[in-house]
Amino acid sequence: MLVRLTKAVLRHRRAVIVSWLLVGLLGIYASVALPDRLTALTSVPGSQSAAANDVLSSRFGENDDGSFTIVYAFKNATPAQITTMQRELTDAVSVLPHARVLQQRALAGTLFAFVSTDMSLIDAANATAALRAALRQHGLTGALVTGPPALEHDVRPVLADDLRRGSALAVVIALLLLTLALGWGFALIVPFAVAAGTVSAALSIMLVAAHFFTMVLYIPNVIELIGLGLAIDYSLLVVHRFRRELAATADDRNPVHTASETALLRTMATAGRTVALAGLTAAAGLSVLFLIPVPFVRSLGAAGLVVPALAVCAALTLQPVLLSLLGERGVTPRGIRGLLASESAASSWRAMAALVQRHPRRTLVAGLLALAVMATPAAWLRVAPASLTSIPANLESARGVAYVSARIGPGGITPHSVIIDLRQPGAARSAAAEAARQRFAAALSKLPESFAAVTDTNTLFIDPTGQYQRFLIVGRHGFEDAATQALVTTIRAYDLTRFGYPAEARVIVGGAPAQGVDFLERVYGSFPWLVLASLLLAYLLMVRAFRSRVLPLIAVLLNLMSVAAAVGVVSLVFRFGIGAALIGAQRTDYLESWSLVFLFAMLFGLSMDYQVFLVSRIREARDSGLAMAEAVAEALAQTGAVITLAAITFAGALTGLIFGHIAGLQELGVGLGVGVLIDATIVRVLILPGAFMLLGRES
Repeated sequence: MLVRLTKAVLRHRRAVIVSWLLVGLLGIYASVALPDRLTALTSVPGSQSAAANDVLSSRFGENDDGSFTIVYAFKNATPAQITTMQRELTDAVSVLPHARVLQQRALAGTLFAFVSTDMSLIDAANATAALRAALRQHGLTGALVTGPPALEHDVRPVLADDLRRGSALAVVIALLLLTLALGWGFALIVPFAVAAGTVSAALSIMLVAAHFFTMVLYIPNVIELIGLGLAIDYSLLVVHRFRRELAATADDRNPVHTASETALLRTMATAGRTVALAGLTAAAGLSVLFLIPVPFVRSLGAAGLVVPALAVCAALTLQPVLLSLLGERGVTPRGIRGLLASESAASSWRAMAALVQRHPRRTLVAGLLALAVMATPAAWLRVAPASLTSIPANLESARGVAYVSARIGPGGITPHSVIIDLRQPGAARSAAAEAARQRFAAALSKLPESFAAVTDTNTLFIDPTGQYQRFLIVGRHGFEDAATQALVTTIRAYDLTRFGYPAEARVIVGGAPAQGVDFLERVYGSFPWLVLASLLLAYLLMVRAFRSRVLPLIAVLLNLMSVAAAVGVVSLVFRFGIGAALIGAQRTDYLESWSLVFLFAMLFGLSMDYQVFLVSRIREARDSGLAMAEAVAEALAQTGAVITLAAITFAGALTGLIFGHIAGLQELGVGLGVGVLIDATIVRVLILPGAFMLLGRES
């Protein structure tokens, strides 16, 4: 099939080149237009927090996701001056359509204000600059605007800057490593062309998807940096195999094809098949993210899914055309020949294979122990839906978070919205409901985690139909903290009849803390199924590809162990701070839940690549009649150098994530980089060969 595909793309070289050039132009446009359609929204459809936001939107004309917190420090102000400041703040807020000040409080030389709007998170983020300008115009210079919209507004340019610097760094590292691997010559163009096509196509698809679905802010960074590394990986394997096939077919006399065409067809039948299987396995691993019914996670899954699929598409269409145009002279290195052209590299890997052959049990045990040690810190792993402290501290919104946290606690940024639904219009204004409201507010204010409980009888807290009562609760801890999550659970479990509410009344808890609780429950409630689906899909794909039940089982189990080791290293760096200073990361008690879920799905798919590369060569050697030990030694010798360099190149591309300023992306970059290197070294060099040699033969 791949041979027929290769012949077809070679017959239509011009059409293939033009098509990918058009994709490249679309990618340039998408890279500019896509960021404006992205958001950090973590809503959970069908959850209680989503129901609360629906009530706020339909009955109160507000959107929790579009709410701001404003803090303004003053000195020695009289009560009259404070009243003036409050009036000016209210006037400044009117620059936002339908915005309302829910609460203003002067405390310890600071004016705190909670502002609600009916805008979506994206629209409110876009309006942040206007709000800040209005505050300055009304004499409140130095006021800090924070909250979810301001945080999103401030993070966008940070992500864009990280992406620019990260992409430049990743390209330079990739160029150096590819020169080391392939030598200096025109062949270096091919991996970058494949990467450019992959990234451009992925960005274009995401731009279309963003018109219909919620798409997360981090998508461009994920696509461009991971796409660069993965596409170069696949391309490097094909270019290396093409060179070997050129050497092997140099003396062939084929009346139909030239030596170059023959080598290319053989390359695509072997390395092309391996790349297709690796990409399919990676895409299958990422497709299981769609089992998690959370738009935030699904959008990342969509981005992760299209990258390996499009990398394979570019490697199987654009790359053969480029190699055919370059021919033997074009891919031959000039001056610097590269490690992959050196016989000493293959000799070194044969020596490594010989060592494993002599001591298969010891190498297997040593590798397993190394993975176990690295996985151990994962036992202390704690996750949060996100973290307000994981963004650069110099941003205005981050300074606002720090200011509020120091004076009233981190909960001041993300208050709880508690709604009582009395099920009947007008019931909320009855004397009995009013007495129940006061008792309920008193109970909420006495909770140890509650800093303040705000309610009233005006339209800010009782909707125009009189069916809903509303309470604003300011907690003492951040929304990622366990105490905050416990507060959400406590309020949701209240028996309202003890406060005098009728039996049919129900409590609905919304706001960022409740959204975080629902996010964790929905994501990690689906996580076991995600793991099982990933294991099963990868196993079935490799069973079909390798015509064996044992080889795929070993590969899947070892891949699972390498993922655990990578998560352990992430915990070691970010939870315990070991090595965090080297990458400019800060220690945090909580790791972001989305990054760990995405890390598992992507790493399980991507790190499987290197095992697929090795097992494919073992399968080829076995088919040629070699015994298992000989097949493993031959596979290591043939793939050792190229896979190691491919893994290092991929990890190099991830430095754009690792040295960024967003903790979740740093966690993802460290986990992916470490996981890929673990799989390409410990697993592939020690554990997998040792296991196969002890196995002796397939069953």
